[in-house]
Amino acid sequence: MMFKITKIQKRLRRHHRVRAKISGTKECPRLCVFRSNQHIYAQLIDDVAGKTLVAVSDLDLDKSKTEDGGVSRTIKNQKPKMAIAIGSSKIQIKNKKGTKEIELKGKSATAFAVGKLIAEKSLSKKIKQVIFDRGGYLYHGRVMALAQGARSGGLKF
Repeated sequence: MMFKITKIQKRLRRHHRVRAKISGTKECPRLCVFRSNQHIYAQLIDDVAGKTLVAVSDLDLDKSKTEDGGVSRTIKNQKPKMAIAIGSSKIQIKNKKGTKEIELKGKSATAFAVGKLIAEKSLSKKIKQVIFDRGGYLYHGRVMALAQGARSGGLKF
C-alpha cells in the first residue's frame, strides 16, 4: 500500500537533515524560526547547553490599525522611543539579475518587525553573530522578511 508524504513531513525531513549539520554555541547561537499560519516565532538557541537565550514572537508585538488601513506594530510594554513601528516596510533583495525593492505588508511586515525585535534583544545580551536555521521552510516570504529584519537590526549571519 502506498502513502502520500505530506508537506509537513517533507518540511520535517529538510529540518532534520539541516539540523544534523548545524549547531549553535553560546558565542554564536542558532536563530531558529517556526512559522504557523497565523504567527511566527524566532529564538536563539545554545545547542551545547540546550538552552534558549532569547525568544520572540509576533505575540510580543502590539498591533493597531492605522488611518490608511494598514497595521502598525509596536513592542508591548516598551517606551514609545524604543518601539518599532512598521506600517509597511521596504527591503532590498539581491539576486543574480540585480537588486529589487519589495514592499512588505501584512504577515511579512510582522515577520520583519519580529526580526528587528530579536536583533535588538540579542544585541542587548551582546550576541552579534548567529547561525540562521530556517526550520525546513523555504527562504521566501515571511522567513526571508524575518531574516532581513534581523540583519537590518544588526545581527550577522
